[in-house]
Amino acid sequence: MKSNDERLTEILNRLDTMSYIKLEKIPEIDLYMDQVTSFMEEHLKKAKRNPEDKALTKTMINNYAKNNLLPPPIRKKYSKEHILLLLFIYYYKNLLSFNDIEQLLRPITEKHFNSSSHLTLSAIYQEVFSLESCQMDRLKADVMAKFEASQNTFQNAPDEDREYLQLFAFISELSFDVYLKKQMIEIMIDQLRAEHPPETAGKKKR
Repeated sequence: MKSNDERLTEILNRLDTMSYIKLEKIPEIDLYMDQVTSFMEEHLKKAKRNPEDKALTKTMINNYAKNNLLPPPIRKKYSKEHILLLLFIYYYKNLLSFNDIEQLLRPITEKHFNSSSHLTLSAIYQEVFSLESCQMDRLKADVMAKFEASQNTFQNAPDEDREYLQLFAFISELSFDVYLKKQMIEIMIDQLRAEHPPETAGKKKR
C-alpha cells in the first residue's frame, strides 16, 4: 500500500503532465465529426481517468448542439472555433449543468463566434489559458499546504488507522474546496441569468 507521501508525489507528478491544448495545435481547416473526435481523443488522453473513457463522442457533440452549447456545423464540418468551444465545454461539463454552461457561453458565442469582432474566439481562448502556468503553481502550493495540514490531524489515532484517517482528511479538504468554488461559480452564473434572462439574452440591439 502506498504511503500518503507517495500519493502526494504521484498527484504532483500527474499535474506536471497536464496542460491545455495550445492554440497552434488546433487545425485551421474545417473537420468532419470523426476528425473532431479523433483530435480531442489524441490531445486530451492525459486528462482521462481511465484509458477506455472517451474524451468526446458523436453523441456528446449532438447533445451540445441540441442544448444550444454549440452552433451547428457548416456543411457537416466543424471549424477551429467549434473546437475551441468544445474545449471550454469539456472543462465545464463535470462541474456545471448544460443550462449553466449555455448561460456562460452564450455571450461568447453571440459576439465572437464567426463574427467580425476584433476580439476573436482564438484570442479569448489564448488569453484565458495564458493564466495556466501561474494557476498550476498556485494549485500545487495549495495542495501541498492542505496535505501538510491533513498530516497533523488524528495524532492520537491508533497507528494502524492514522495514515488512512489523514488521507481521508486530505481528500475531504480538497473536496470541500471544490464544493465552495462550485458554489461561487453557480452564484455568479445565477447573477448573469438574472441580469440577462434566456428569453431576452438572444435579442440583438436595434
